[in-house]
Amino acid sequence: MKLFYSPGACSVGIHVILEEIGKPYEAVLRSTRDGSLHTPEYIAVNPKSKVPALQRDDGSVLTEFPAIAFWLARTNPFAELLPTNPDGEARAIEAMDYIGATMHMQGFARLFRPTAFNADEGQKEAVQARGREILGVAFALQDIWLGSKEWVLGPYSVADAALFFVEVWSKRLDVPLPPRCEAHFARMKGRPAVQRVIAAEGLDL
Repeated sequence: MKLFYSPGACSVGIHVILEEIGKPYEAVLRSTRDGSLHTPEYIAVNPKSKVPALQRDDGSVLTEFPAIAFWLARTNPFAELLPTNPDGEARAIEAMDYIGATMHMQGFARLFRPTAFNADEGQKEAVQARGREILGVAFALQDIWLGSKEWVLGPYSVADAALFFVEVWSKRLDVPLPPRCEAHFARMKGRPAVQRVIAAEGLDL
């Protein structure tokens, strides 16, 4: 398998899942900052020009965080990264979808790319302020949902790898983490698989 990733991007969560599974894979750097997502070579792999993308052993490619995470967990059941009952499986998908669709695409995207929401440079601060407002609500909800649990679903799962990538971004952009999310982030950093990914991607966490 090949994981196409950019350091510290949402692909970091898939990188963690691969390390948790422990099977051989190749990590292929495609930075979001140097144009390498838009080269003909990469577009042939993923026409969406984004990461993560997972090229499987048969040459086929999966894209989108929830799909890749679900496939990796289901095809490697020994790693126990996804509940086996329908309700638990649905909760994992629910958690990943909220993190991706709301926290990533509505919250952090406004901080990373404000002009994608309003081309007027004069509105940049207002767009980013709205992003921080969305994230404040979202992280507060994550804190409530964590409750007394160590991990998002109770047992450790792919949903924790998803929450981890937005926690990484919170540190980069000074978005406050509520106490339970801060504790979750600390627990994630203590996992050997996560430590290997932090070292491999050169992240300063």
